[in-house]
Amino acid sequence: MSLFLTSRFFQTLAALTAGFTAAFFLPWLLGPMKIALGLFVVLALLDALLLYAPARGQTAPVFGRRVLGDKLANGSDNDVQIYLENRYRFAIQTETIDEIPHQFQRRDVLFKTAIRPGETQIIDYQLRPTKRGEYAFGALNIYAASPLGLVRRRFRYAQGKVVPVYPSFLQMRQYELLAIHNRLTEVGVKRIRRVGHSMEFEQIRPYVPGDDPRSMNWKATARRAGTGAADALVVNHFQDERAQQVYCLIDKGRVMRMPFDGLSLLDYAINATLVVSNIALLKHDKAGLLTFSNRPGAALAADRRPGHLLKLLEILYRQKTKYLETDFELLYATVRARIKQRSLLILFTNFETLHGMQRQLPYLRRLAKDHLLLVVFFENTELRAFLETPAATAEDVYNQTIAEKFAQEKRQIVLELQRYGIYSLLTAPKDLTANTINKYLEFKARGLI
Repeated sequence: MSLFLTSRFFQTLAALTAGFTAAFFLPWLLGPMKIALGLFVVLALLDALLLYAPARGQTAPVFGRRVLGDKLANGSDNDVQIYLENRYRFAIQTETIDEIPHQFQRRDVLFKTAIRPGETQIIDYQLRPTKRGEYAFGALNIYAASPLGLVRRRFRYAQGKVVPVYPSFLQMRQYELLAIHNRLTEVGVKRIRRVGHSMEFEQIRPYVPGDDPRSMNWKATARRAGTGAADALVVNHFQDERAQQVYCLIDKGRVMRMPFDGLSLLDYAINATLVVSNIALLKHDKAGLLTFSNRPGAALAADRRPGHLLKLLEILYRQKTKYLETDFELLYATVRARIKQRSLLILFTNFETLHGMQRQLPYLRRLAKDHLLLVVFFENTELRAFLETPAATAEDVYNQTIAEKFAQEKRQIVLELQRYGIYSLLTAPKDLTANTINKYLEFKARGLI
């Protein structure tokens, strides 16, 4: 069924009904009302004939299509476009309903627009998925009405399409572009002053005013001075140490199921892993991955060959949280078996209590003994918002006291890890990516990796 009656049709019908009711008491009104009814029927039939008249070239009078990427980015705003083309000889009013996947739980994907004959309209909107997996799009429904507006004709373009939702490659591209143009400070990444000469020697070059005198190569300068060269002074030029291994270790246990702003902690960690790994590759380091829970998960050896990032993306796409407790002893055994070279290990997990961290501390200390370990865990932002709300009652004071105890315990975890020489990062989920990149660049600047 493609013919629908509009609200204008029913409003006119209601007015005619009221007129015939009045004609029961005012007989002189009956004649004009019959004429009005006849005119209404003729206009309705004419409206339907206009909408169902064949279009030019024997094509559909209204054409529509949905345009979106082959995959969507989790946690990011993905652009969707709808193209509408009017092939009628008259202007039309359209209502377009896009059958988006049920995971979005949106009921506002309805767009009204006027299209002149032969014109094409483009409708832009955005979708923000919060879970990885496959999303099924339904049909694109276009309801067209002529200038009379009494009936509408539906055009249904069955563009059923299944689109996978991957970790946020849009966020990765944003950071990549900013890193290439040295503009990472715009997204919260700090400029870190380099400490000492912890870089690899690349070449010697002529001295220019402003170069660090400590990098002067006196032997090469003496040799060039003996030849009478005009630019005898030369300095050593260094570059960042390259080919260092950076592994992201992602906890998939039950502690990573906690949601913030629609995304689970696991998804925040996965998105950050993708971005940090790409930044590491841009810095000529090698990126690797290990996932774990109560049993070993996916593993990807550190590398930087072409296509390595795509492999990483595919592995991250398939990761899911488990409902069981994480086995850190198994993690230590896996790292020891798979990672033979000293590497930077970025461990994404979550500790809610000091006691919970202390149970895993022996394994963290063993990891830190062989590698440079950074433990990343999450601040409860909802708890912080609750603490910042002024207390109005005695019950609020009591609840805030308990909340402050939990917040203080998070800070104690940081101090306890520092006590054993383990680097840690306590961060809000939304700041995870920028803060993790800051730590990575800090380690590079200090020559720790």
